[in-house]
Amino acid sequence: MIATIHSIADVWDAYRLELDGIDDRVRKNLDSSVTLVNTVAAHILNSGGKRIRPLLLMLSARLCGYTGWEHHQLGSLIEFIHTATLLHDDVVDDADIRRGRRSARKVWGNQISILVGDYLYSKAMCQVVEFRSQGINEVLAEACKKMAEGEVLQLYYNGNPAMPEIDYIKIVEHKTAGLIAASCRMGAILANASEAQQDALFRFGQNLGIAFQVADDTLDYTANGTNLGKTLGQDLRQGKATLPLLHLLHHCSETDRQMIKDRMETRTLTEQDLARLIHLMEDYGSIAYALNRASTYVAAAKRDLSLFEDSTAKRALSVAADYMVTRDR
Repeated sequence: MIATIHSIADVWDAYRLELDGIDDRVRKNLDSSVTLVNTVAAHILNSGGKRIRPLLLMLSARLCGYTGWEHHQLGSLIEFIHTATLLHDDVVDDADIRRGRRSARKVWGNQISILVGDYLYSKAMCQVVEFRSQGINEVLAEACKKMAEGEVLQLYYNGNPAMPEIDYIKIVEHKTAGLIAASCRMGAILANASEAQQDALFRFGQNLGIAFQVADDTLDYTANGTNLGKTLGQDLRQGKATLPLLHLLHHCSETDRQMIKDRMETRTLTEQDLARLIHLMEDYGSIAYALNRASTYVAAAKRDLSLFEDSTAKRALSVAADYMVTRDR
């Protein structure tokens, strides 16, 4: 029987037991003999993340006919790797807030945050080999390599408003879309899906991951700051030129362009600056441009689902794809 799935709330409800199983594995895998490791990791793991990557892994496996439960363990390891990237990113970005709470680096310092991130990476890699799947090992290793490359490329362009849009997309593909695409392919691998199905789900995840990050970068200028869990305009304060800002820089006046460049170089942005920036983005259609680009990637992702027969999992993946652009946090 195919369940009725119209909204992301329906997805959470339909797969609540599955997601609870993944959360249970996350807690059980957090078993370091060094208590501080568990405390720091739990600080962010329990801070309200949506578990998007484990959800997509599980749905991809179910879409391909998987009936087992190993995705609980594999999903928990994906969440460990994602959490490691957040711990490291907050150090690189000097971030004070993560998901509405003080970041781990603000509570315990940069050194602890980096080392706990390293632990989570190592823990995930040690346990993923227990699946004895060369395919899973290769996909996950490649995703981790790409994430590191994406972070380096982003740092290379930090403070540089002249970054080409194609390189912005490359950063997003590596930093965000890589692990999401890997999650979808690993779900298919668990189900012993065909190579064509694995490839389709990888492309689905990659396009979805790009849409997710483009929408997230746009929310940095449009969302409710409290719901977003961070201060609006934070990307520019950190010297990051994301898609709506790149679009604005190509269309605004030279005076405004110089103002934006100055704020990126000095890492400063007053509330008045932010209000003016948002007003300019609305006037020049930068917000609409970025969201339209995100929607284009969602549409491309959903086309790859046409390979699969109708099912609850397929409908859930389609709804999850739309949610990447329509969410408000």
